[in-house]
Amino acid sequence: MSAALDSLLDLLDLEQIERDIFRGTSRSALVPRVFGGQVAAQALVAAGRTVPADRSAHSLHSYFLRMGDPGAPIVYSVDRIRDGRSFTTRRVVAVQHGQPIFHLSASFQTYEEGLEHQAPMPPAPDPETLPTAEQLLPRYADRFSEPEVVDRLIEARAAVDLRYVDAPPFGSVGEPREPRSQVWFRTNGKLADDPLLHVCMATYVSDMTLLDSVLLAHGRGGWAVGDVVGASLDHAMWFHRPFRADEWLLYDQESPSASGGRGLGQARIHTQDGRLAITVIQEGVVRVPRD
Repeated sequence: MSAALDSLLDLLDLEQIERDIFRGTSRSALVPRVFGGQVAAQALVAAGRTVPADRSAHSLHSYFLRMGDPGAPIVYSVDRIRDGRSFTTRRVVAVQHGQPIFHLSASFQTYEEGLEHQAPMPPAPDPETLPTAEQLLPRYADRFSEPEVVDRLIEARAAVDLRYVDAPPFGSVGEPREPRSQVWFRTNGKLADDPLLHVCMATYVSDMTLLDSVLLAHGRGGWAVGDVVGASLDHAMWFHRPFRADEWLLYDQESPSASGGRGLGQARIHTQDGRLAITVIQEGVVRVPRD
């Protein structure tokens, strides 16, 4: 296991301070606020720790309310909304400096047999043939607003091996193209056999690139380039089938709409053998900076 992955696992290992109250810390991000995927993953950890072990997360719906302060702890308060025969529902509020910064509702279900079908996996190259972050990012060093951005991007993604199928937004600035993006990802090291951990890790990664397709439609490079500003507004995920976050997952993303200073991204995550594991939808603020 890499040191970066070990650090990320420590980040997700929340401290329990009361029966349904947990405390987490933050790690440095590319922007001076808490990374949204971190807050969503930690909130799901908090919810999952109040749920019987035989119930797995099948969906989450969340809202980002305020920017998080990376220098202050985050307190996660869990409400036990419902414990039914098949489903369990939890609500989590993340608080900093006395104010809510994030709200999540998550649902868990006992395993059962049922009807089965899925959308087919789209074509994609073998992830092992694609460049790693360390190989890819230095090629675009001249595109970023600050010279140290490359090192910061590599550091931010050190726990996860994330590989772009096509050029990322910062690789095609000024060239609008189809609003679709694909990345392969897996953790840089093996994880324990805990389904909640794999779901939380996928939740963490899902916030890294989902709005890329919005940027591609307009030839924008993104936050690191400085030609847009923005933040996540909401985030929803449905976990359809078991998967491992330490094995290759294809994140197939697209944007059906951008308007009113907001952009919508939707995606499907498939396992390497073609099983549809997760559906993701996110809307975010996407604004062109004013002169």
